[in-house]
Amino acid sequence: MSRKISRSFINGRTGAGTAGQGLKVEWDSTNDGELHWKDVDESSLEVVPPAFQGTNYGFAAGGWNGSSFSDTIDKFAFSSNTTATDHGNLTVGRRGRSGHNNETHGFAAGGNSPDDGVIDKFSFSSGSGSSDHGDMSVGRHSHAGSSSLTDGYCAGGEISSDSNVIDKFSFTSNTTATDWGNLTVTRRGVAGSSSSDYGFNAGGYSGGNKNEIDKHSFSSGSGATDHGDLSSSRRFSSGNSSSTHGFTTGGTGISTIDKYAFASNTTSSGHGNLSGTRNEGSQASPSSTTDGYSCGGNGPINNIDKFSFASNTTATDHGDLSESRMAGAGSQY
Repeated sequence: MSRKISRSFINGRTGAGTAGQGLKVEWDSTNDGELHWKDVDESSLEVVPPAFQGTNYGFAAGGWNGSSFSDTIDKFAFSSNTTATDHGNLTVGRRGRSGHNNETHGFAAGGNSPDDGVIDKFSFSSGSGSSDHGDMSVGRHSHAGSSSLTDGYCAGGEISSDSNVIDKFSFTSNTTATDWGNLTVTRRGVAGSSSSDYGFNAGGYSGGNKNEIDKHSFSSGSGATDHGDLSSSRRFSSGNSSSTHGFTTGGTGISTIDKYAFASNTTSSGHGNLSGTRNEGSQASPSSTTDGYSCGGNGPINNIDKFSFASNTTATDHGDLSESRMAGAGSQY
C-alpha cells in the first residue's frame, strides 16, 4: 500500500513530477517487504508539508495575559477569520516559550514562571491538554524555536544571564534535551525559523539589540554559523517560515517584517509590516504553506495578524485569540 511522505523527503528526487514531487513510496510485498520509489502522476501524490508549516490550524500556547502566566492553548483555522477556540491547557502557565511541532503534536519548551525547562506536548487532534515531555538541558526563557521532522531545537534565551546554548530534543521520546552546540552570539529575545535542513535564529538582545542571523544544521551538532543580518537590530521578534525564506516579524517598538533567503547569506529585506508594533513582548507565530501569522503581543493584545509569504504588503486582521496575551509559543498543523 502507498505511504504519504514529507516534502522534505521528495524534494531533489528525480521522477515524473516537478522537483521530484511525482514520486511516492510503496510497500513491495513481493520483494521481502522492502520500500521502493515509484513514479506516479503528480496529481495523485499527497504532499505533506514540512514540520515548520501547516495546512489547517495554527496554535498559540501560554504567555502573559497582563495579570498572570497563561496556560491556555488556542487553536484557530487558517481558512477563516474567526476568534480562536480553547484547545486545552499547558501543564503550567509560562511566558517566553518556544514552539515546535511534528505532524501530530505541538510542543512548548521552557519559559519564565520563573525560568523553567519543562517541555510540554499536546495533540493536534484532541483538546485534552498537554503532558510533560522531558526537560531542556537548562531552564530558560525568550529563546528561539525551530523544528526538523524528528526533533525540536531551542537556541539562546535567558537563564540568570543571556545564553548561547542550542538544545535538541526528540519528538518521540520523553528525555532531557541534549547540547547541540552554540550560537555565534549570546542573546535572548531571539526569533526562530526553520528550513528542511537548518534552524535559523535572528536578532535578540544582549547588552543591546542584535541584527545577526545564525544558522545551525539539523544533522550536525557543531554549532551555528553566520547567515547574514536583519535590516535593523531588534529584540523580542517572532519567526515564520515559508519553504524558501525565513521571516522575522515585529519586535520591540517595531512593526517591520523582514524576509531572508534560506539559500543565501545576505542582509534581509523589508516584507511589509504588521498591523501595529508589538513592543516588548514576542508573539506566537504559526506558519501555513502560504502565510505567516502573528498572535498577540505586548499590551497584552489579542490580535491575530496574517501576512502573505508571496506579497510585500501590510498584514491583515485574522480574528483574535481567546484572551489577550504576549510571549506565547506558536505551532501549526
